[in-house]
Amino acid sequence: MNKVLYVFDQNDEKEYHYNITEDTIIYHYSLNSDCKVDVHLVTEGVTFYYYYNNINYDDHTFSIDVHHRKGNTHSEVVNHGVNVGEAKLTYYVNGMVPKECSKCICNQDNQIINMKDGKSTIWPNLWIDNYDVDSNHSALIGKFSEEKLFYMMSRGISRENASRLLLNGFLINSDSIDLNQIDWFMKEIEKI
Repeated sequence: MNKVLYVFDQNDEKEYHYNITEDTIIYHYSLNSDCKVDVHLVTEGVTFYYYYNNINYDDHTFSIDVHHRKGNTHSEVVNHGVNVGEAKLTYYVNGMVPKECSKCICNQDNQIINMKDGKSTIWPNLWIDNYDVDSNHSALIGKFSEEKLFYMMSRGISRENASRLLLNGFLINSDSIDLNQIDWFMKEIEKI
């Protein structure tokens, strides 16, 4: 059984610290905020998923450090951001596995969609000091592809509605969340 946590930020600057002792999933929804997250996997064999979804209007930074403190631990960090205007959005994403921690999995998937001419940066870092580790990262900054928009429009969906559907799919990634909890976030997507 997974422990599931929901985190919500609006126009704020927050720091979060987690010591992961059991399988855990965290869904983090953020609006125009600076966030710093520090995670320590402290029990052997735990699995940790972190889903960060943010909408950005001003210059903001998100950083997450995932420390594998025991062997046979598994982390998956998925960061999806939408930079609405011409502001700066920066992600620092660090995964760390020391040499005494074998058989770990440390993965990252980072994407920022620029709706206009925003300046976005992703720094995906993997600090791996053990050869018996499976570790991957990705970083994508751009816009929704014209091919996806064209395909949806060829099915009778307006460009505006196609963009909205893509935004919802990109930023709302949990089937298990009570949508009333993120009603404010969904309303913000409608404004984009």
